[in-house]
Amino acid sequence: MTTAARPTNAPLPAPAEAPTVLHTVTIDLGARSYPIVIGTGLLDAPSTWAGLPRAASAMVVTNTTVAPLYAARLCAALQPHYPRVLQVVLPDGEDHKDWPTLNLIFDALLGQGCDRKTVLFALGGGVIGDMTGFAAACYMRGVPFVQVPTTLLAQVDSSVGGKTAINHPLGKNMIGAFYQPVRVVCDLATLGTLPEREFNAGLAEVIKYGPIADPGLLDWIEANLARLRARDPAALAHAVRRSCEIKAAVVGQDERESGLRAILNFGHTFGHAIEAGLGYGRWLHGEAVGCGMVMAAHLSHRLGRVSAAYVQRLTRLIEAAGLPTRAPRLADDNAARYLGLMRVDKKAEAGAIRFVVVDELGRADLCPVPDALVAEVIEACCAQPQASAASTV
Repeated sequence: MTTAARPTNAPLPAPAEAPTVLHTVTIDLGARSYPIVIGTGLLDAPSTWAGLPRAASAMVVTNTTVAPLYAARLCAALQPHYPRVLQVVLPDGEDHKDWPTLNLIFDALLGQGCDRKTVLFALGGGVIGDMTGFAAACYMRGVPFVQVPTTLLAQVDSSVGGKTAINHPLGKNMIGAFYQPVRVVCDLATLGTLPEREFNAGLAEVIKYGPIADPGLLDWIEANLARLRARDPAALAHAVRRSCEIKAAVVGQDERESGLRAILNFGHTFGHAIEAGLGYGRWLHGEAVGCGMVMAAHLSHRLGRVSAAYVQRLTRLIEAAGLPTRAPRLADDNAARYLGLMRVDKKAEAGAIRFVVVDELGRADLCPVPDALVAEVIEACCAQPQASAASTV
């Protein structure tokens, strides 16, 4: 149940001033609507956690990297609201997003006699959020949970919208459920302890929203990328708010990804193949998505939807964000390996692979693409055969 923690900065001290709520974005799902609260100093404030479902127990689910930084502070803030505050600490990393690690949550819940009103709190990045949400969906057929994302990627994407899952060796996020949290709390102060590589991975999901929905956001990111990478508080607040607004609008129209919501997966079909092909954890999710967006832009160009200049623009931005833009080779028969992995993507239908493609007006569509064209893009975007996969990040 332990693993080596990733390098990180020292824990931030608890803020001395009152918490500041900068923005609140609502996910409109009728009776299951919930707020995304964005601000600073939120984690330590008991007022942040007021109004949540009442229960005898709360359980904080976190990992070996995040626990030393924030678990005690969150538990202390929850104590005025719950008679019993428990925690379970999982190993860190995408390679632990699996059944054995998920069972550690169930072991803790059952071992502590937690009932069906117990509230789970997902304290960490996307892996913790996905696994905690899936555990909440399954435990006693459903208990409430709250997302407390501590990475940029989780704050702008994975904590919002109710997708929960674990990985399978043959495909990423293939076993899971749609299950909405009751609240999302994004404390921007937690981004201060993110290692640079993790932070840059989150920028990929921020960049994604420009091509699929908001050309003005893409312009803003280009103009403010240096501020974002320096973790300027005002720039971060704007990026998180606008990203959540776009995702909230999409999820509100298509909660279960029957159509429109698939556009949020721009770059993900290629990216998921990279993650599965290399082995989970070799590339971070955001690194694979960033590279996948470059590949999806090339595909969009070959379909006549964007210019070569647009592909170059997006590639330069992703590279400037500190992300890889050349995909790794996964096998000697490289294109066939990619295509095989992509056939188990959740957007595939009857064996046909469908891709999110974009135009220069900030619109995205999901469409089937012939294998031969996809293979051309794969070979054009992959590193040369003599370059090892390990050297591409």
